Amino acid sequence: MIIDAHSHVHDPVGSHLAALDDAGVDRAVLFGTRPHPERAVDLASLRREMSVLDHALAGRGNTVDGYRTAWAELHEALAAHPDRFIGFGSVPLDLPEEDIADLIDREVVGRGLHGIGELTPPAGQAARIEPVLAAAHDHGGLPVVVHGFAPTTAEDLRTLSRLAARYPAVPLVVGQLGGMNWMEAVELVRDTPSMYLELSTANIVFAVRLAIREIPERTLLGSDAPYGDPVLARTTIERVTSPGEVRDRVLGATLGNLLGIL
Repeated sequence: MIIDAHSHVHDPVGSHLAALDDAGVDRAVLFGTRPHPERAVDLASLRREMSVLDHALAGRGNTVDGYRTAWAELHEALAAHPDRFIGFGSVPLDLPEEDIADLIDREVVGRGLHGIGELTPPAGQAARIEPVLAAAHDHGGLPVVVHGFAPTTAEDLRTLSRLAARYPAVPLVVGQLGGMNWMEAVELVRDTPSMYLELSTANIVFAVRLAIREIPERTLLGSDAPYGDPVLARTTIERVTSPGEVRDRVLGATLGNLLGIL
């Protein structure tokens, strides 16, 4: 089974399914989203959508009301295509710890989702995810996915590693190969047994090759669609690996086993 470990709800959802079909991807982890860059038809409309992303990554508008539309879109896509999408649910990080725990109990576990994410703490504030890790631990070790590209800093990645060591039963996935700090991300994930590295958004192909070489059992195919493309993501993995066990792990076996769907 080929599994894309990182994608966001598309509008329309059919465009996402077509991309998965083109890539020969069986299933995709699906996150809710507030920005929809795939709706853009020109530079001006893309700027509008990306400004929504900028606000989210800066920690603005992170309220329950701000998440409701994204949650509704996610659940609609999951209900329509349960054989293709694997739902993960995100939560605002600005709430008191008990409110975060209640939201995870109701909006993630209560809705039968497979994990938590994509979390987007502001730059320099990765420690905000600790209440999420605590709740994930209390629910038997739900996987947690954290945004790894800018504005995530190298110090944020080190914070994530320290937190992962504190909650070793919780699989903590760093997204987008850690962004421009990919070498440090590879080292930290390699040395922290409960961490995983999702490989989307690489700007140089040998970053993907070296990440897989260093962490063959904890690297994951991801496209970050619609920002990336499932065809290109899978092709990159296959370009830097040989047929066999390692490639199979990266393309889906590791994540499938982690989620208990293989």
